[in-house]
Parts: sequence; C-alpha cells; structure tokens
Amino acid sequence: MTVSGPGTPEPQAAAPGASSGEQLRKEGNELFKRGDYEGALTAYTQALSLEAAPQDQAILHRNRAACHLKLEDYGQAEIEASKAIEKDGGDVKALYRRSQALEKLGRLDQAVLDLKRCVSLEPKNKVFQEALRNIGGQIQEKVRYMSSTDAKVEQMFQILLDPEEKGTEKKQKASQNLVVLAREDAGAEKIFRSNGVQLLQRLLDTGETDLMLAALRTLVGICSEHQSRTVATLSVLGTRRMVSILGVENQAVSLAACHLLQVMFDALKEGVKKGFRGKEGAIIVADPARELKVLISNLLELLTEVGVSGQGRDNALTLLIKVVPRKSPKDPDNSLALWVIDQGLKKILEVGGSVPDPPGELTVTANSRMSASILLSKLYDDLKCDAERENFYRLCENYIKSWFEGQGLAGKLRAIQTVSCLLQGPSEAGNRALELSGVMESVITLCASEQEEEQLVAVEALIHAAGKAKRASFITANGVSLLKDLYKRSEKDSIRIRALVGLCKLGSAGGTDFSMKQFAEGSTLKLAKQCRKWLCNDQIDASTRRWAVEGLAYLTFDADVKEEFVEDEAALKALFQLSRSEERSVLFAVASALVNCTNSYDYEEPDPKMVELAKYAKQHVPEQHPKDKPSFVRARVKKLLAAGVVSAMTCMVKTESPVLTNSCRELLSRVFLALVEEVADRGTVVAQGGGKALLPLALEGTDVGQTKAAQALAKLTITSNPEMTFPGERIYEVVRPLVSLLHLNCSGLQNFEALMALTNLAGISERLRQKILKEKAVPMIEGYMFEEHEMIRRAATECMCNMAMCKEVQDLFVAEGNDRLKLLVLYCGEDDELLQRAAAGGLAMLTSLQPSVCSRIPQVTTHWLEILQALLLSPNLELQHRGVVVVLNMVEASKETASTLMESEVLEILSVLAKGEEGPVTRVAAACLKKAVEYGLIKPNQDGE
Repeated sequence: MTVSGPGTPEPQAAAPGASSGEQLRKEGNELFKRGDYEGALTAYTQALSLEAAPQDQAILHRNRAACHLKLEDYGQAEIEASKAIEKDGGDVKALYRRSQALEKLGRLDQAVLDLKRCVSLEPKNKVFQEALRNIGGQIQEKVRYMSSTDAKVEQMFQILLDPEEKGTEKKQKASQNLVVLAREDAGAEKIFRSNGVQLLQRLLDTGETDLMLAALRTLVGICSEHQSRTVATLSVLGTRRMVSILGVENQAVSLAACHLLQVMFDALKEGVKKGFRGKEGAIIVADPARELKVLISNLLELLTEVGVSGQGRDNALTLLIKVVPRKSPKDPDNSLALWVIDQGLKKILEVGGSVPDPPGELTVTANSRMSASILLSKLYDDLKCDAERENFYRLCENYIKSWFEGQGLAGKLRAIQTVSCLLQGPSEAGNRALELSGVMESVITLCASEQEEEQLVAVEALIHAAGKAKRASFITANGVSLLKDLYKRSEKDSIRIRALVGLCKLGSAGGTDFSMKQFAEGSTLKLAKQCRKWLCNDQIDASTRRWAVEGLAYLTFDADVKEEFVEDEAALKALFQLSRSEERSVLFAVASALVNCTNSYDYEEPDPKMVELAKYAKQHVPEQHPKDKPSFVRARVKKLLAAGVVSAMTCMVKTESPVLTNSCRELLSRVFLALVEEVADRGTVVAQGGGKALLPLALEGTDVGQTKAAQALAKLTITSNPEMTFPGERIYEVVRPLVSLLHLNCSGLQNFEALMALTNLAGISERLRQKILKEKAVPMIEGYMFEEHEMIRRAATECMCNMAMCKEVQDLFVAEGNDRLKLLVLYCGEDDELLQRAAAGGLAMLTSLQPSVCSRIPQVTTHWLEILQALLLSPNLELQHRGVVVVLNMVEASKETASTLMESEVLEILSVLAKGEEGPVTRVAAACLKKAVEYGLIKPNQDGE
C-alpha cells in the first residue's frame, strides 16, 4: 500500500446511492487539489455533520488533518488525526499525519511512537523508514545538546553567583551566554528544570544592574509563549516581587522588567502553546485567569505607591494599556476592563490628576498624565452599553467631587487636573465633569492666580476644554479675553505659551475653511510666529516648548501659516529634534502639524451644483485657501523632505510608548502617503528609512491608517527595486499590506497600485509567490481580471502572468470546468495592446510550463487561430515574440496540434518570420518549422530552409 503525502486527501469508495456526503467529500478533494485548503476543510466538515459509517468518518478526519497540515495549524492536525485513529486504530495514514504534526509541535518522543507503529504495520514502506531515521537523528541531537547544556548551565550560574568574580569579563560573558541559551526553547527548558528560577532569583537579589538585567532577560526566554513555566516562575519569585522591580530608579532594569511582564501577560492570555506534557501527553494547566488578575491588581497598586520611579509608573500604565482592553470589538468579553474600572479607576485618576511637585506627591514623568489619559480612553472605549458608561461617569465624578469639595485650594487643583486628564482621554466623561457645580468657574478664577503652578493647571484645563464642542461657545465668550490678558501681561513664558495655545485652538475653529476666520486678518500669522519663536528657543524646557507645537498644530489649518512654517528651517529643525526627545506627548501635535502642512487630511472637492444650491439657499459654503492648491502642497512637501522629515517620522514610529496611539499612527501614515505621491520624491523617502517605517504602520493601527500606509508601500514597490527598498526578510512583510488593498472596500486606485506592486514582487522569487498565495491573493487578482476599468484589468492580468510561474497557479488553469484559460486566450486578441502583452506573456508561460494547456487552447474558443495569427502579425515585436513562443510550445506539445497549425495560415506567417532579420522572433519561428519538419508535416525547400 502506498501512502499518500501529508497534503493528499484520500479517495473514498462510493456506496450505492452515494449521498450528499460523498459529493461534499469529492468537492473537498477538488478544492484541496486547487490549493483552497480552507474551502476543502469546510467541505469535509459539512460531510462529517451528516451520518456516516465509522470508516468514512475516519477518512474525513484524516483529510481534515491533511488540510490543517497545509495550513500549518499543527495542533488541530494532531487532534483530527487522533480522531481518525480513535475510529480505526490501524489507520496508518492517520498515524503518519499525526507524527508529522507532533514533529512540528516539537514533541519528538510521541512522534517517534507513531512512526514505529507505521513501520510495524507496513515494514517495506520507504516513506515511513526515512521519516523514522530523520526523527531518530533529531532525538539523538537533542539528547546530546541537553547533556552538554546541563554542564554549561551549572557552570554559568557558578560564575555569576561567585562573589570573587564581581565585575569581571568572565561574569559578563556568562550572563550573555545565559540569555542566548534561554532564547531557544530547549535551552529555556533546561535552565528551568535545573532549578534555574531559584538561581535567577538570587541574581535579582544581588541588586547589581548587570546581573539583574541578565536574570530578567533570561526569564523572558523561560516564560515566552509558555503558560505553565510562567505560572511556576510567578509562584517562585512572587507576583508582588516581580511587579516591584518595575518601580526601581534604574531605567534599564525597569524596562527589562516591563518586557518580562508583557511576555508573562501574553503567555497567560494566549494559553498553553508549549505546555508540560507527561508520557501520555497530559497537559499541566494552572488557573491563568486568576494569575492574570493578580498581576493586574499588583500593577494597579504600583500606580499609587510612593517611592516608585516615574519611569516605573509609566511602564505600569503601558502594560495596562496593552493588556486590559479587548484586542477586537468582535470579542464579546469585556469583563477584564470592567474589573479594572471597579478595582483601579481611582488609582489611574490619581496618576492623571497628579499636580507637579507638592510634598508627598507621586513621582511622575512628563508622559505619565498623557499615558493615564490614554488608558482611561481605552477602558471607556471597551464599554459596551449605557449602564457601563454611566458607572464610569459616576466613579469619575465621585472622585473629582471628593477632591473639589472640602479639600481646600490643593483639592480644587487636583480636581481640575483630573478633569484635564479626562478631557484628553474619554472626553465625554471630561465634559460631564466640567458641568459639575463650580468646576468651570474655578478654572476661570485660577487663571488669574498669582501662583504659577495654579495658573498652569487652570490654563491647561481651559485649553483642553476649548476643543470640546459643548464648552467651546462658553469659553469663546468668557475665556478669550482672559487668555489674551494672560498672554500680554504674564511675565512667565510657561503661562504665556499655554495662553497662546488656547488662543490658537479657538482661532482654528474654522479648520481649513478660508471663509471662517475667528480672528482679525494677520492675527493667526502673529500667533504662529510667536509659537515658532518659542519652539526654537532651546533655553526653554521641552515640556513647555511642546505647547508651541500644540499651537502650531491648530494654526497650520491656515495655509498662510503653513507657507511660513515650511520656509522656517530653524523651526522645522527644532520640531524634528523635539519629536526625538523624551517628551513623547508632543508626538500627536507634531503629526497633526505635518498632516496640515502636507494637506493629507481627507478633502473632497464640493459638487459645483451643490455649491450653487447652497448659495441659493444662503447656506455656508466652505472655501479652500488659494495656497492649498496642489502646486503649493507639492512645494511644501519638497521643503519638508529637504529638512529631514522622513528621518524624524521614522524615529516617531519606533517609539515604544502608549502616546503613539492608533490615531497618531494614522496621522503619520497620511503624511507618508503625501510624501511618496511624486515619483521623484520616493528615492529620498526610501533612503531616509521610510520603507522600514511604513511596515509597522501598515500592520497596526486604525483601518484608515493601515490602508494609507499600505498604499504608500505600494507606490514605493512599483517604482523602486523592492529588494533594495525592503532588504532581507522585510520584503516578505510587504505582501500582506499590499493584499489588503485588493479588498472591495478599497478605491480603484488602491486596487490598481496593489496589483502593480504585487506584479513586481511576484516576478522576484518563488518564495514571494508562495507568500502571495498564502495570503489568499490569487482569487482576488483573478476577480480583477474581469474588472471594467481597463487599467485595473490589465494590472491584474500582468500580476497573474507573473504568478503563473507558480505550480499552484498553473494547476488552476489546467483544472477542468473553468474559463481561466479561455479568458487569457481572448485577452490576447483585445485591442488594448498592453492587455494583449500581459495575456500573451501569461499564455507563453503556461504553455511552456504546462504542455497539457497547449491541447486545450483549441477547445476554449473557436477564434484561437485568428488570435494567434494576429499576435504573429503584430507590429509590436514583443507581442510578436510572445505569440511565436506560444505557437512553438503548442507545436512541441503534440503532433496533432502542430498539424492543425501547419494547415492554417500560421505556416505562411512563420515562413515569413523565419526569413526576417536575425533576432528572437526569427529563431523561434525557425524552431517551429524545424519541429514541423521532424513530424513530417512539412518538407524543407531545395535550399534546406
């Protein structure tokens, strides 16, 4: 008995009166052959849902196992093969497939048992014998590795824990080796089983930075994607102890602890991927939900602990932002967010409402309050109903009241600062808080305080409130005069700059509408000039200068301000330097200003008829500033590129901070798309690292942001060498974003650019073609070959031409019962020369690689001869060459097809072409005639030609 390969579904004997189950199985087999493994899986599943004999069920289960192996879902492949074996213990094919899945899962000891069973059932089967030899070699290698590793681990810990080796090079090398060893699962397992966690605890207890870093990084390897080891590690080290390391003053240690806790959270949330297994394969499972809540509870406690470093507090907030909210709104379970709101909302508000520098206050950084706002916003967005939101409002309002009422001036400042935090995060909650009795009045009153700290808190609250529609009219009426007075009279730059931002915010209420100016002519230019002056003053601290960027983010809605800003090289340089500083809260403002300068916000030209109707009805019609026309925008882009905007944005994308929100990512994606609009600018963008920066933007963020970044990637891939733009493994990461642009919700331009980019990638290597296949792009490419728009249709055909080098795509054209080949042949006869060229190239490729296609061409359309003759007679040499290659392939494929061709006008055309000027067409035409002579279909003339 010959065993079919791991990806070959088995035939099943049809019973008399075969049911729809038999039809579904056959359908699954056809889908599998065409490479549609998910479709095949669905068909087999439907067949299983019908009543079937145990033997038939076993076949369907092992067919499902084959699908899962192809889809690289080895866990499910093992489960399906096991179900087949339960139905039939001697099912050798199911045993073989399970051994393959177990090998991929790293469970070699169990895989070898299945293979031995296969060999005992079929001793002469060479496939089983070879597989058993291979896996035996892997096991021996693992044993050798583990035995040599035992001594290495023991030696490394001896060196690290030896007090006499303090600070030596030997100790440093041992710590590095330990970290490297832990990166491999086998090494991590060996460290873990060698009492490694207890020994790493001793390293942490030393308090030495290098040893603590080595211990934390080694623990990352031990816990990565391994739930049971993570639970055991927490049990030994103590959750409280692990979280407390986050709060140390040393930034490197705090960040390493943050990374370790993130890995632990991932392991606890995702479940067992590589859990402990006994001889029978039993998994040791702890209670991950409980451990998860204990970890989160400790993080919440850390937020309000006195003595915790500001960096540690920020890291705790970052972890909560990443871990608590749901990954997708489609996930119905938001219980973790609700639990955090009930248990820790007050603690988060305490960080968000912290006032700078009073005695006994929490230590915070310039980014802490912004991080708290982002966490609050994430929690609020995770709520699903009005009752949950009302509870959120109530808790926030009760907290604010507890400080505002009966706590004196310090309490009022704390309450107002908390309101500011909410306005920057869940603004609905902030608006509700502003409406609490006395809050807004206190803000206005404190703006006139003689104490700088009190003024700062009040003015910032006023600025944040000004952007909220419910309060803007109140502030416009009551706050403008106050802000102007502060700006003119205050002697402190920190107050004046904030007052200026408030005025900028109110002055930009009309957005890009040229007709909606809030201030007198020239006022916005004066405000912008002062903002640029403060921005360039490096004597002012970064936390104050970032307010100048906030002001410019609002004022750059005005095209006059944009023009002056991009002309000011010093201001642009200062802006980019500030974006690279530790003041991460400036990122959104920088990105907003760049979006405005490049006009990369959404703008639709109004319909002239609607404009006339609006004027007739005396409705307001937005007007575009004359300096926002395309020629001005292109000039501004050139100036930004010359100033180094791409390098600055690349650094912004690399930021590992919650301040780089999805909204901020979207803004950066918009700017990148504007920067690559002109072909001539794309080289500059690539040279400054733009291609590398676009990849994470295309894979994470808002839907709009990912689409914009993917379109920018497509533009770069079309006009530059992809292997240079995306070197190494990076080129394979480009495929998924490009395929996302093929979806129907994308515009025609995005579809077209994605097809062009994929065409370039498909022409590079087989591995890239396989990646495109794996991303399920081929059905979408095929769909666009029927598109009405000629450029999209042509691009899809060109892409399919390059994909035809792939065996799986060739099989689609060879398969019976479809019109793929017919469409390609008909396109060779279209009037569109570029479409003809693409289709003829695809046909030449297919007839060369799949000779069986040649005999099918005459069957797909009665016009096939006319089409081939038209290609041969084309004045375009490239088309002529592709046509003659198709004819040669058909002649070589079979004598019968060659005879049909030689009996037509093709013979005369080939004779003429063969006598033409020496070149590729002449040589191929001569080869066609030579083959026809060999068949005896024609005779050479007297000259032997």
